[in-house]
Amino acid sequence: MTSVEGAPSNARIGFVSLGCPKNLVDSERILTQLRIEGYDVTPSYDDADMVIVNTCGFIDSAVQESLDAIGEALAENGKVLVTGCLGAKEDDITEVHPGVLGVTGPHAYENVLDQVHQHVPRPEHNPFEHLIPAQGVKLTPRHYAYLKISEGCNQKCTFCIIPSMRGRLDSRPVGEVLDEAQRLVSNGVKELLVVSQDTGAYGVDTKYRMGFWQGRPVKTRFLDLCQSLGELGAWVRLHYLYPYPHIDDAIPLMAEGKILPYLDIPLQHASPRILKMMKRPGAIDNTLARIKKWREICPDLTIRSTFIVGFPGETEEDFQLLLDFIQEAQLDRVGCFKYSPVEGAVANDLAEPVPEEVKEERLAKFMALQAKISADRLQLKVGKRMQVIVDEVTEEGSVARTKGDAPDVDGLVFIDNVTDVEPGDILDVVIEEADEHDMWAHLADS
Repeated sequence: MTSVEGAPSNARIGFVSLGCPKNLVDSERILTQLRIEGYDVTPSYDDADMVIVNTCGFIDSAVQESLDAIGEALAENGKVLVTGCLGAKEDDITEVHPGVLGVTGPHAYENVLDQVHQHVPRPEHNPFEHLIPAQGVKLTPRHYAYLKISEGCNQKCTFCIIPSMRGRLDSRPVGEVLDEAQRLVSNGVKELLVVSQDTGAYGVDTKYRMGFWQGRPVKTRFLDLCQSLGELGAWVRLHYLYPYPHIDDAIPLMAEGKILPYLDIPLQHASPRILKMMKRPGAIDNTLARIKKWREICPDLTIRSTFIVGFPGETEEDFQLLLDFIQEAQLDRVGCFKYSPVEGAVANDLAEPVPEEVKEERLAKFMALQAKISADRLQLKVGKRMQVIVDEVTEEGSVARTKGDAPDVDGLVFIDNVTDVEPGDILDVVIEEADEHDMWAHLADS
């Protein structure tokens, strides 16, 4: 369970947060509001007056994890509210767990609080006992934070049901986003991880409405947001970028050091036929040309992507095109998933499913090739001087990340015998060695 320390209260809420960083931001908002209203958040089922489970429902394994978490909370506590992505399918939850007290969908903060009020009355709030930090309640370490800039998505990818769960694109006002980012940085955050369902589409729904921040006009637009975030003095890392042409405009900002030279751009496949079935951009030659251009502009660029193997109708020829692509593209960080027939996904009915054993074989083959590519890419960094941000300090030394590594999904840098530092410190190191995922380093001479 997620725990947040707080002053003693007569009203205690247990909280379970599942799923992606975007869901984590939702959890932080709910927890912040609970604390503002005087509720205490407890890590124990036993002394909680109620438990909230913030669910994920993207793929079948996530649905099952969410249902299991709800069942555990019911068994241990008995009073459970459910929210999050799976909450968009209320009948699926109540059919398995009819005893839940209420169900709400994603980003339904006010509805969650209304349901809490119904079952656990608001405590008498003493502002001197329930002090909330300016940045709100955070579930990440103090030195980095996720900054969610929008909800929903307008894309129609056939393997995805996120639009049906979280709705169409709904961009936050640019001034509100930048104010939150400024608060986080002012309170010690060194790295902002920009997230949404479709980060590059920021502002499309508002027709790039003009907003204001610190007395000056700023458009509600992806590039303008990046430029303004780059002025805050923190590391700014972009996640979940659909491969729009205008993403190219952010690369010069990376080369100039305004935002991190890190591009998280899920490409999903490389076969034009499969990409068409996915309703994704299918001009792979153009993608390879763009990657080459990005690296010419910003040689230190790290490219992260994700792919799906075993999409319905995927042939050996399609899969080979994917292998050929990753061999030529030489992407730095790659994740790969077997296609999962999520209920409600259009892709389920497009073609015959790929047998599970074939999916497993293709996944293993893909990851073996990418492991070699990753190892080769990291070897190019050996001997280089790099900046790293410290995540953890142990008895043996420090655990850190480079500008090319996001927390939880990418590699680590281990710095032996360096213990007189703190999480969030940014150090200059020299890379000594590397494997296919991680690197080892020593402090650089000043």
